[in-house]
Amino acid sequence: MSASMFNRRHLLGAAGAAFGMAALPAAAQPLRHNMSSFVRQDWRDHFERLGVATIVCDTTSRALHFWSGNGADYRIYPTSVPKTDELTKRGYTRIVRKKVGPSWTPTPSQLQRFPDWKPVPPGPDNPLGTHAMYLSWPAYIIHGTHDTRKIGRASSDGCIGLYNEKIAELFSLAPVGTQVRVI
Repeated sequence: MSASMFNRRHLLGAAGAAFGMAALPAAAQPLRHNMSSFVRQDWRDHFERLGVATIVCDTTSRALHFWSGNGADYRIYPTSVPKTDELTKRGYTRIVRKKVGPSWTPTPSQLQRFPDWKPVPPGPDNPLGTHAMYLSWPAYIIHGTHDTRKIGRASSDGCIGLYNEKIAELFSLAPVGTQVRVI
């Protein structure tokens, strides 16, 4: 048997398997993924109502899911997530404050690990990027980043990071009071 026949057979078999999976009802499929491999979320799995708006931050698939208060607008954003489980706070919170051009100050625990870190004013060296949405948990923020290599990775000290253009979009959509769940 030639290598090209072997490859064609595998290609045809894979295509048949993919076609077969597409024919299965959504409930029978083992996971709900979109084209970017994010696990799709449904706000009803996390909240009783939408409120003014709803955000679910999925630290496993590294995606932030947003629903408007009336449910008509649903968006998914790629994120950076905390480096370790110890740095990851999970549960329910809400957006309590928003800031364009935030400054950054290291937390006490960061200063213990990195005593030479200093506060950073707004600008291209600021780790919070262009926009920040502060959560009711102290020192936890959904924010932008100037370092685009961090998105899609476990690279933060606890916060959820987005591309600057995506946090600017989300910032305009999510009012103070938006309910948030980190899973």
